[in-house]
Amino acid sequence: MFYYLFNWINRTFSPPGGDLFRYLTFRSALAAITALLISLWSGPKIIARLHSLQIGEQGKVEAPKQHLKKAGTPTMGGIIVLISIVIPTLLWAELSNVFIILILVATVLLGGVGFLDDYLKVVKKKKKGLVGRYKILGQIVVGLVVSLTIMFSTNLFKYAGVDITTATTVPFFKNLVFEFGPVFYVLFVIFVITATSNAVNLTDGLDGLAAGTVAIAFIPIAAIVYFSGNLQLSDYLNIPYLRGAGELSVFSASLVGAVLGFLWYNAHPAEVFMGDTGSLALGGAIGTMMVLCKKEFVLPIVGGIFILESVSVIIQTSYFKYTRKRYGEGKRIFRMAPLHHHFELCGWDESKIVTRAYITAIILAILALTTFKVR
Repeated sequence: MFYYLFNWINRTFSPPGGDLFRYLTFRSALAAITALLISLWSGPKIIARLHSLQIGEQGKVEAPKQHLKKAGTPTMGGIIVLISIVIPTLLWAELSNVFIILILVATVLLGGVGFLDDYLKVVKKKKKGLVGRYKILGQIVVGLVVSLTIMFSTNLFKYAGVDITTATTVPFFKNLVFEFGPVFYVLFVIFVITATSNAVNLTDGLDGLAAGTVAIAFIPIAAIVYFSGNLQLSDYLNIPYLRGAGELSVFSASLVGAVLGFLWYNAHPAEVFMGDTGSLALGGAIGTMMVLCKKEFVLPIVGGIFILESVSVIIQTSYFKYTRKRYGEGKRIFRMAPLHHHFELCGWDESKIVTRAYITAIILAILALTTFKVR
């Protein structure tokens, strides 16, 4: 909204420095600062409210025993993150931009699915929360909305004169795109968004782990969407120029600011957990961003931490079922899944696991950026 207000002021009165609000970098910086301040300001108020409503984390029997002491810590703190993302984006982004509309819709809808899951678990005391198939259904709906909107916006997705609406680019190769076709593209987008939202949800098991790694992952994502929406930079890097995609850098900056503010209260020992409200929304935002900028195949790099966590659960579950069927007794590869719990049972301190995850995420973020030039 401020974007339109300051543009009107600049056109009407031409004040000194009025052009600043036209620049993505300036508005992104303001969005990040706004999100950080909202998160820091609203955090204590929302945490206190969650305390008063007795909306606290229940002791997880599937986690290491030391996690039982975290029972009662307020959860559903993802509300802080969502508010701190949405408000700055509405203030500083161009709201008529289809990319902004899609990323906001996807993030808020998945946050809503997570909120319902948290509400059923914590308030209604339903142990499993939202039934799994309904959670998947919500993610599928978001994937359908995103994929179908993209398919009806063909004028936005051109690369070297070729329509790449139902295709994606391939990292490390110049001018190479992978064409899915309409049906498989829809299925692919649904898979990407569902997988990433669930992967971040699985990662959210230690204080600050999901929040910090998401913030790190979104730094290269912000650069990717900025480059993609800039005609000169996209031409220099030989990547698709996506008219209007640069506006997503405002959303990315808002998310980084919001998550860093939340991390102030979520760092060990956590005063609040984000719950599914935050983890599903943030994971879905990562997947949707990579879909919108046609960098889905870079996702395993930039989101490597989340992929590892998710794969560890798949391997553990599959191997357990296989050995139980073959030998009559289930066996495990990891001491516990997801992977961060395995490290806990290996004797690693929680803070050390989180710090090492941050270091790994930074390395992966740098590697993701190198895909632009190493081709």
